[in-house]
Amino acid sequence: MKLNLYVLTPKRIIWDCEVEEIILSTNSGQIGVLPNHAPINTTVDMGPLRIRLLNDQWLTAVLWSGFARIVNNEIIILGNDSELGSDIDPEEAQKALETTMLWKKLVQFGKGFF
Repeated sequence: MKLNLYVLTPKRIIWDCEVEEIILSTNSGQIGVLPNHAPINTTVDMGPLRIRLLNDQWLTAVLWSGFARIVNNEIIILGNDSELGSDIDPEEAQKALETTMLWKKLVQFGKGFF
């Protein structure tokens, strides 16, 4: 038995395919979804979405929050943004992390002045 997975963002369709299983980050932790999963509606936290394809290969995508609906072997994820792991440039990601860490330090330093 298979799951129909749809991952949609305002910009594009990230995924529209049959899969064996997913692991999804939610507001209450990660959940695994297999065929015949109990119906559930949940918020999606920023984090990884692991997808097991029909050939047992695993893919990873990154989700930036959203909402998921799981019912009748159909998973619909409406996300604010998402990227497949294979589309992420490691150098660009490292620069973004460094910029974020710098902003975090500046905000923490500035708390005493406001």
